[in-house]
Amino acid sequence: ETSFQRVGKPVLDLIQVHNLGDVPTQLGLLKELRADKRVRYIGVTTTFPRQYAELEQILAREPIDFIGIDYAIDNRTMEERILPLAQDRGVGVLVYAPFGRTRLWDRVRGQAVPEWAAEFDAHSWAQFFLKFVLSHPAVTAATPATSKARHMIDNLGGALGTLPDADMRRRMIALVEGL
Repeated sequence: ETSFQRVGKPVLDLIQVHNLGDVPTQLGLLKELRADKRVRYIGVTTTFPRQYAELEQILAREPIDFIGIDYAIDNRTMEERILPLAQDRGVGVLVYAPFGRTRLWDRVRGQAVPEWAAEFDAHSWAQFFLKFVLSHPAVTAATPATSKARHMIDNLGGALGTLPDADMRRRMIALVEGL
């Protein structure tokens, strides 16, 4: 009820069980809120590898609408089972940490974005990394948190223009793995 009051809306678009905290209780409440049409979509999130197996089980058996996961060009574990399952079940995917928190920034420090990135309209490392994540067919949206306006504007470029195809994605991975 506090969430509804704080947002000031009678219906919330999405509520997720954060980091799989007490899923039986919280997801049960969310199912009731969705049935009562007070919440449009429900889901679960995790960015902890130790919880991936539980996320997969929930995704396979529960009637959820979204998952929130960590996924980045240098962290593609989700491609093995979670992303295909989400796609098969029609579950939306929100990607957290598309920059690998700070890992990717450390990896590319002092490196120029390759000229060939312009083929898919990436003109900065942020756009390069975001376009990789957004080009996965199971991904619905990415949330590249920032507190700086100039970073937000740059990040928006990741949603504009062309996305890399499967061959280009392989080239992107090879580049990052070689750094």
